[in-house]
Amino acid sequence: MFRKYTFSFLVALLFVAVASVAFAAEGAAAAGDGNVKTFIALAAGFGIAIASFGGALGQARAIAAGLEGIARNPSAQNKIFIPMIVGLALIESLVIYTLVIAFVLVGKL
Repeated sequence: MFRKYTFSFLVALLFVAVASVAFAAEGAAAAGDGNVKTFIALAAGFGIAIASFGGALGQARAIAAGLEGIARNPSAQNKIFIPMIVGLALIESLVIYTLVIAFVLVGKL
C-alpha cells in the first residue's frame, strides 16, 4: 500500500515538474529552433536509456526463467535453449531499433 502511494506521489511530482516547462513553451516558441534541437537530443538520450534499461530487465527475466526451467528438467534443455536465444535476440532487436531511431533524430540536428 505504501509503495502505491509513493509511486502516485512521484508521478504527481513529475507532472508538477514538467508543467512549468509546458507553461513556458509559449515564450520558447518565439526563441527559435535552439530549444527544439535540445529536446531532440534529450529525446534520443532518454530513448536509448529507457530501451537499454527495459531490454536488460527483459533479458534478465528471460534468462532466469530459461535457466530455472533447465534446472528443473535438464532433459528439456534443447527445447528451452533455442527459443530462449531467439527471444533474447528479439528483445535486443528492440534496443537496436531504438538506437537507429536515436541516430535518425540526432541526424536531423
